Amino acid sequence: MRKRVLCYGDSNTYGSRPDAPGRWDESVRWPMRLQALLGDEWMVVEEGCGGRTTVWEDPIEEDKNGKVYLRPCIHSHRPLDVVIIALGINDLKARFSLTANDVAQGAGTLVRIVKGIDYGSYKAPKILLVAPAPLHDEIMSRKFARMYAQDALEKSKKLAAEYQTIAEELGVEYLNAGLYVETGEDGLHYTAESHRRLAAAIAEKIWEMGV
Repeated sequence: MRKRVLCYGDSNTYGSRPDAPGRWDESVRWPMRLQALLGDEWMVVEEGCGGRTTVWEDPIEEDKNGKVYLRPCIHSHRPLDVVIIALGINDLKARFSLTANDVAQGAGTLVRIVKGIDYGSYKAPKILLVAPAPLHDEIMSRKFARMYAQDALEKSKKLAAEYQTIAEELGVEYLNAGLYVETGEDGLHYTAESHRRLAAAIAEKIWEMGV
């Protein structure tokens, strides 16, 4: 059986374009580029959803709570060797009024869920927590400006350190997407080159994890 990795994320895992409506194709999206890098011995499961939060119910966009779907998603795709959690930037929307620490704690809750699942005869997967890349200054003058809090930019820059602390506390692997990713014209979604760089960084991390 091939090794399996679940990519559980938001619109940047889904592959939303920053420059036009729609989605990057499979040759661009980081989960599919990860598939190519890992090779035929692996199967990468794309599980990206635009607007998905860590643990928060969105009163405007329904069915976006990442906590609600995580357990059934894992049960659907097990056995899994790696679960990648790449969520949090949507938590900075003005409607949630959260701190950077709140967002990281939400991501930590997802990690605890993955660790706490009964996998039966299967071994528990290793977990990679990915801190979101910071928002770009342009977001406050573009189409997402009214959706995000005025201090969302500064909060987004604090997420990497908060996520690293959570990952260390919970004993899981950590990667800072901000080291590899640049957002495009809308200040929120990843450029094609960023998808390439992020896939390469995650592939290297998975190899280091010795799965």
